[in-house]
Amino acid sequence: MSLLIKQSPLVSHLSLYDIAHTPGVAADLSHINTGAVVTGHMGPEQLEACLTKCDVVVIPAGVPRKPGMTRDDLFNTNASIVRDLATACAKYCPKAMICIISNPVNSTVPIASEILKKHNVYDPKRIFGVTTLDVVRANAFIAEAKGLDPTEVNCPVVGGHAGITIIPLISQCKPSVSFDADKLDAMTKRIQEAGTEVVKAKAGAGSATLSMAYAGARFTFSLLNAMKGKSGVIECAYIKSSETEASYFSTPLHLGPNGVEKNLGLGKLSAYEKDLVEKAIPELKTNIKKGEEFAHK
Repeated sequence: MSLLIKQSPLVSHLSLYDIAHTPGVAADLSHINTGAVVTGHMGPEQLEACLTKCDVVVIPAGVPRKPGMTRDDLFNTNASIVRDLATACAKYCPKAMICIISNPVNSTVPIASEILKKHNVYDPKRIFGVTTLDVVRANAFIAEAKGLDPTEVNCPVVGGHAGITIIPLISQCKPSVSFDADKLDAMTKRIQEAGTEVVKAKAGAGSATLSMAYAGARFTFSLLNAMKGKSGVIECAYIKSSETEASYFSTPLHLGPNGVEKNLGLGKLSAYEKDLVEKAIPELKTNIKKGEEFAHK
């Protein structure tokens, strides 16, 4: 993802952080003749230097899934990483947009939100769970099934970012597509389980990194464009929401200079999609509660 972001003229300074290897990656990237200045920061004592003056923070940190693991199995490791990074953001860049990729997103976004609240710097319009990969996958799979140009397909995906909480709104897809009941069900399940498809194919060597990097960069560029005043920027993301009974929910969002300009909501749902939303809510509530409780430990 840092390679993709380094290529963008929207970026003036790319500040990298990890617990190991960052100086080498930063040196390598810095030889690319694009405008973004690259700095590498390693270890907790360098977090302040990394985050000071940041406008956007993207958090992909954590352990990847292995075969047989769910995103929720990552909770114990990744929850504490997100808690610590959110604490650093609260101290060193309290006004930054925060984009969370670390799984399980359904729980890590509530964790970060609660940490920011503790430090009195919480702004729900500025914190996002990045679910763009679900949209990218839906677009790719629908295009493949229907023989369309994948760059022209746009299917909103709402809910959360794991299993049954991933809800593709195929009835709202542009261009309009239709599937019979069995195929619709199969397509929905494929989008929901696409991450597991990659985990299995990599046979223990990791999870989706390349497609995730692409999707993470896409969301970051959309946000940067909106912050620079571009109008009509719409992306789905998982945010604090009153659209459903779940207190966090992903829907299409109109992005602007201050983050979420307007939540565009769920729109008109088919009966099948209404049922998917209903089934997802209890799962989302459980994930959210788990995150919030962790943040208050």
